[in-house]
Amino acid sequence: MARNRQRERVAGAVAVVETVDGGLAELIPDRERARGWTLLIDGAPQSHVDLDDPGYLSFEYQRRLGHIADLVAPANRPVQVVHLGGGAFTLARYVAATRPRSTQQIVELDEPLVRLVRRELPLDSGARIRVRATDARAGLGKVADGWADLIIADVFSGARTPAHLTSTEFLAEVRRVLRPGGFYAANLADGPPLAHLRGQIATAATVFPELALAADPTVLRGRRFGNAVLLASDRELPVAELTRRVATDPHPGRVEHGRALADFTGGAAPVTDASAKPSPVPPAAVFR
Repeated sequence: MARNRQRERVAGAVAVVETVDGGLAELIPDRERARGWTLLIDGAPQSHVDLDDPGYLSFEYQRRLGHIADLVAPANRPVQVVHLGGGAFTLARYVAATRPRSTQQIVELDEPLVRLVRRELPLDSGARIRVRATDARAGLGKVADGWADLIIADVFSGARTPAHLTSTEFLAEVRRVLRPGGFYAANLADGPPLAHLRGQIATAATVFPELALAADPTVLRGRRFGNAVLLASDRELPVAELTRRVATDPHPGRVEHGRALADFTGGAAPVTDASAKPSPVPPAAVFR
């Protein structure tokens, strides 16, 4: 199918605008970084990447996912990572830069988006990164048992997480692919009354014995729509170090764990395939 494509100049650099399966994709040059780019889909910011410095993470939630990638194994040790949702491949670039010789798989349903990112923001030719253009759950089903040290879920369709990626059955598949002691990290978006977020914590608790949640305090208090990063594992989590890193970010956040997280969940029911729904539609003001 023919794709609409155009370029426009932004502060001396050239923005790229192209129609992909998910909507209108825009690659906007960063005015402060010579080779920095922000990816938007239908006006919603999806990713930021700096081709000169892939270790730089701009978005708040991506920084938190980066902290988790830092803590999954001793520093500089290569790891095996599955990324559910590709965006501009920001986290895969980050892992490749901070943990050379890591092996990674990106699963991204939007094949035209994959082609756009590969063409305009090419990956380092030496990076061990494989990209599969398929559904996240279907792609995960093709990964061998116990293959991954880390699975990162950052999947949005029309700014909503698809329903089939929110259930206990999905998380059972995540745990199958994780090695013992591996980490699962998910970018979740919700706003008041936080029913989706609480349900996702309850769902993860049926599959993983150890959980932590990192977010802006105003999001946790239900005062605004925003992102929260859920971390789950079958081993004790590095809560103290994660808390320190999140608290000292440019946009400081809070980490909930243990009894405080259970209290926050408030008896929410786990989600199954039969009851699953997409995450809530963000308010229009979120992207202004």
